[in-house]
Amino acid sequence: MKPLVVLKCGGAVASQAVEPVLALRAEGYAVLVVHGAGPQISAEMERRGLPVEFVGGRRVTSPEALDVVRESLVKVNAVLCTAIGPLATGFMGDEIGLTATRIAKLGLVGDPTPCRPAPVIDALRRDRIPVIGPLAKGPLNVNADEAAAALAVGLGAERLLFVTDVPGVLVEGDVLPSIGADEADTLLGNGTFEGGIVPKLRAAVRATRLGVQSEIGETAVMP
Repeated sequence: MKPLVVLKCGGAVASQAVEPVLALRAEGYAVLVVHGAGPQISAEMERRGLPVEFVGGRRVTSPEALDVVRESLVKVNAVLCTAIGPLATGFMGDEIGLTATRIAKLGLVGDPTPCRPAPVIDALRRDRIPVIGPLAKGPLNVNADEAAAALAVGLGAERLLFVTDVPGVLVEGDVLPSIGADEADTLLGNGTFEGGIVPKLRAAVRATRLGVQSEIGETAVMP
């Protein structure tokens, strides 16, 4: 198979993933896309009167919330597949064997573990572009950044790229061109970062330490 790049995009920037996907394909890479649907999920939960709560970047997920998560991911997946074009093949992670360890205190939430789902490998061998919504067997809601890292490691990807609505990892308003894994751990531990960058950086550090070159926007995460 061609060298693999895993590209993660959030629900707010899903349309921005199309250009880098096609560019990477043109460079000779196989591409796998993992997407979120955070804004869509939160909006629908609020519409239904369900509480919206996050702990460490992970969404607290009740059975009612999980229904919203799935519905929102299915919609974003369909839109993203259409935008990418006929080579895109959509999957929900729990239907293809994405694995995770449950985090019971957060409800139906899991910490994804590295895996090699057979349907994904088959799609890549057929030169398709797998587009994956981050649910795990259970089903469990999993953070899309962490799912992307787990798949990148499990599939032996060469690179893991995070497409975000910020230019990279920001410290005091400046974009870091690079950050070491140990420094990232320190800054994550002392509360320098909050919000969506936390799971992204945590996932990038994990993937980097397991041999996958990881970048958040313009910031390279170094071993």
